[in-house]
Amino acid sequence: MMPLSMVNEGETNVIKKIGGKEETRKFLENLGFVTGGVVTVVSEIGGNLIVNVKDSRVAIGKDMANKIMV
Repeated sequence: MMPLSMVNEGETNVIKKIGGKEETRKFLENLGFVTGGVVTVVSEIGGNLIVNVKDSRVAIGKDMANKIMV
């Protein structure tokens, strides 16, 4: 397992675990980041990621990406 922030561009991964506080997990869940869900990194700029999750493009910061384990 590794944080989403370490995934290469274009790579598709399955979300294994979401860490952080309850409110952080709920926030990520509302964006579509759920355990067992598929996530693809579209691009990475300065540690911030643009990812495809559930047919949507979402931009997340490095701190959030570090809480998503794939």
